[in-house]
Amino acid sequence: MKQLYIKQKVFSLSGKFTVKDQQENDVYYVEGSFLQIPKTFTIMDATRGEIALITKKVFSLLPKFFVEVNGQEVLKIEKEFSIFKARYKIDAAGIEVLGNWWDMDFQILQHGEVVGQVSKKWFTWGDSYQVQIMDKEMEAIIVALVVAIDCVKADEAAAAGS
Repeated sequence: MKQLYIKQKVFSLSGKFTVKDQQENDVYYVEGSFLQIPKTFTIMDATRGEIALITKKVFSLLPKFFVEVNGQEVLKIEKEFSIFKARYKIDAAGIEVLGNWWDMDFQILQHGEVVGQVSKKWFTWGDSYQVQIMDKEMEAIIVALVVAIDCVKADEAAAAGS
């Protein structure tokens, strides 16, 4: 099992942050586009090679986010129509998210088997998440999923604030 930590910088306009391992080494770099349409987040490995891309669909009645890992679309997060509370659907082949993903406390399953677990760290400056990865093959997808969910939450908070 591998543990990673995602901590966003509170005052970063472009959305730059790193994913660290247990020894505080940078494992992944995340860079968001600033004033660019469509809004994207690029996830890069330690050599700065792109491993994942998160894109917000621009012309859509309800917000949609697409996640590509190694050039292949692996999942989509889509807002569902609801009157009182925001609801989102995560669509991915064989991947399921169980738990309270809105509060960043959930498990990630692939074909019914737990491959990752995410929990939010409370009382920290900025959003911080602990990510446990049980299946090394799923690491890039799990990191991309966590960043995408966080991106959806930030987008929802910005929409509610305006």
